[in-house]
Amino acid sequence: MSDPALFSHADWQARAAALTFRNLCLIDGAFVPAASGKRFASVNPATGQVLTEVAHGGAEDIDRAVRSARNAFDDGRWSRQTPGQRKEVMLRLAALIRANIPELALLDSLDMGKPVKDAATVDAPGSAHFFQWHAEAIDKIYDEIAPTGGRDLAMIRRVPLGVIGAVVPWNFPLDMATWKLAPALAMGNSVVLKPAEQSPLSALRLGELALEAGLPPGVLNVVPGFGEDAGRALGRHPDVDCLVFTGSTAVGKLFQRYAGESNMKQVWLETGGKSPNLIFPDADLDKAADMAAFGIFFNQGEVCSANSRLLVHESIAEEMIDRMATRAAAAQPGDPLDPASRMGSMVDHRHADQVMNFIASGRAQARLVCGGERVTLNGSDAFIQPTIFADTAPDARIVREEIFGPVLSIQTFKDEDQAVTMANDTVYGLAASVWTRDISRALSLADRLNAGTVSVNTVDALSAMTPFGGMKQSGFGRDLSLHSFDKYSALKTVWIKY
Repeated sequence: MSDPALFSHADWQARAAALTFRNLCLIDGAFVPAASGKRFASVNPATGQVLTEVAHGGAEDIDRAVRSARNAFDDGRWSRQTPGQRKEVMLRLAALIRANIPELALLDSLDMGKPVKDAATVDAPGSAHFFQWHAEAIDKIYDEIAPTGGRDLAMIRRVPLGVIGAVVPWNFPLDMATWKLAPALAMGNSVVLKPAEQSPLSALRLGELALEAGLPPGVLNVVPGFGEDAGRALGRHPDVDCLVFTGSTAVGKLFQRYAGESNMKQVWLETGGKSPNLIFPDADLDKAADMAAFGIFFNQGEVCSANSRLLVHESIAEEMIDRMATRAAAAQPGDPLDPASRMGSMVDHRHADQVMNFIASGRAQARLVCGGERVTLNGSDAFIQPTIFADTAPDARIVREEIFGPVLSIQTFKDEDQAVTMANDTVYGLAASVWTRDISRALSLADRLNAGTVSVNTVDALSAMTPFGGMKQSGFGRDLSLHSFDKYSALKTVWIKY
């Protein structure tokens, strides 16, 4: 395969024109229409054009998918395979993802407007890596023997839960599906995956690749649909053992309610964020500015852990504002299929409206440094300039609420105590960053910041080896790392007297 990082604008356009879309529900190993026969449009937000009509899954389709997953789990076609056998299938799936990176990258780019170069060099390769990493971990996780003594043998075994319902967002469609699927499948569970209605295409293709890799039919089912029908049906289904979700805090609360209304299924949530980025005078200010721009403008700011609050020591405030304005000017939106584009479009016109509403609020409550305008490209006005506000008050809406767009608010602090107070003054607790050369300060602040990940002299540090998740209303439970297996398994004690 040619290196996608070297593809030209024309190369990507030609590949996009030749794409074939999988647009039906994947249930029990076969693509089938929705039981209702309904479809919905999958729209390219960067052009406003319809890509394809996708099966509109509903409660009946979720029920079919759950029954298929339950049958697959109960008959042991996957759950009772050895760890080594599951590992081989998942390694083949990782290889197939790598072999199809251009196609998978295009599906996500066309579906949600992100730069295809980012999808081809970060998202799709990352998905292959995460499948491989979890596959390699399967036969490295050991059960335990309790030190009971005497004529007793107490075995503590880690066993799969059964049927997992997974609901994933539109901002990283392939990656977020992988974060849920890899550990769930590795443990031997069956899964019903509901991708976001804005971005179902890569999930459906991933399901097809999983079958090609040797995953038995019924072990992975993919039902595209909307939250109010397919999502709610999955959350309330009495035969789903565990529901995992990445998305908004408001919808996460709905899934907690659905679980209580049905079978008290486990619910694991990774929800919103309003991540602070603290910069001290002794930091490398150029590098801090580079990464601060990445932390808010990458993926158009549509990142749950986006560093959307820049807290700067008052002695370097104007210097950092100038640096950030320069970097924003270099990150203007462009055609997502052009490898030179630093930013793409918002996921859809409605979300662009919401972001512009936040910008209007910011204009009334803070000083606009740069950006703030909507941009029309290729007939679509879903593009928004990278936007920076300064002199923002602590109670400003753009400081308090998750925007999920390329909008940065800059505040100043006098000392460490004030910086920590400002950073923690939020209902969220997903991520935080600190920039300083003082190791004592870095370690002290890492202890005091209420966040699931604290990155020092970088932003959004991430690895398959470390857990990702939040505190407070950013949710609970962790994706990635060996800890990700915890929510897809149960501990069973087997006690033998002899």
